[in-house]
Amino acid sequence: MTLTIRAIEEKDKDQWLKLWAGYLEFYKSTISPEQTELTWKRLINNELKMFGFVAESEEGIIGFTHCLFRPSTWTETDYCYLEDLFVDPNIRGKGIGRALMNKVVELAKEKKSKRVYWTTQEFNKTARVLYDSITPVSEFVQYRLPINQEN
Repeated sequence: MTLTIRAIEEKDKDQWLKLWAGYLEFYKSTISPEQTELTWKRLINNELKMFGFVAESEEGIIGFTHCLFRPSTWTETDYCYLEDLFVDPNIRGKGIGRALMNKVVELAKEKKSKRVYWTTQEFNKTARVLYDSITPVSEFVQYRLPINQEN
């Protein structure tokens, strides 16, 4: 299999949508069509600090990753947050996830970022095997406080 990791392009939308649906299903999540469209527009807008990459083989788009850069109070340069990573479940275990992550690291280095970081759900053992082979688990714990706009 020939694998190419490249920036996401407008022509990738239909294949990306299919994988995006699989990603949301894996995490038992739903997002409105409007939010999905907004996410897509953000990914292909090169003026934002959000970037998307796809893994492409002879079969088409088989994986994606999304990352964004944000300022830090601790460094002069941005940190890179790897927000989403997904590979077609039928082709996992072939280094595609690692290749996508390496592309994000490459971009972070180009942008002089001091850190790439990400989260995953504790139950995602397959992803955690990959992540553990790249770097140790952080000693920090993430907390989330949902903000209800009606209150």
